[in-house]
Amino acid sequence: MAEGYLTLTAGAEATGEFVDRRSRFIAQMRHVTSEAEATAFIDEVRSRHHDARHNVPAWVLSDGRERCSDDGEPQRTAGMPTLEVLRGAGLADVCCVVTRYFGGTLLGPGGLVRAYEAATREAVSAAQRDALLVRMTAVTRVTCVIPYSAYDRVTRLVSDCGGKVKDSVFAEDVQLTCAFLAGDEERFVASMRELANGEDLCLVGQPTFTEF
Repeated sequence: MAEGYLTLTAGAEATGEFVDRRSRFIAQMRHVTSEAEATAFIDEVRSRHHDARHNVPAWVLSDGRERCSDDGEPQRTAGMPTLEVLRGAGLADVCCVVTRYFGGTLLGPGGLVRAYEAATREAVSAAQRDALLVRMTAVTRVTCVIPYSAYDRVTRLVSDCGGKVKDSVFAEDVQLTCAFLAGDEERFVASMRELANGEDLCLVGQPTFTEF
């Protein structure tokens, strides 16, 4: 996840459906940030489709944890194909549950893999089409306190270094909170130290994944 990842916007749900020989595969995907949230969504979908034969879950988090289950389907024909589609799309902090309503005809292992993959891809495509995907990037926040006389110069420096001013607090001095793509803050901090004749004016936070 060092280079960032895609996820669904909070609270949004994307769905996709695939039908093969009257078996319906309905993929439902939602943003989650923890195993507990993923479990809650899985339980919600199972309640929603309590009459379905299978509700196959797969989730992947930005910290690298991931899990999937075949939920009664033949081993590695359902959960893993669903998870692989999420991985392939560069998604994280998402949970996808594919509900299957059996159509009366056995599809075989290959058919099941194709169906679960296809339904999940349809949900991903729906999220793209409806602009529900956002890119999360490693961002470092830098806070500095400067005199009013340096405000214009410092805000230009933030921009020149590829950063954004996120907040300004005007009191006796000006407190700026800025955001940089992780690594880009080093040039800004060095320039600020030079501007202040060697004094450290910047408090540098730990990188976190967020929209930039």
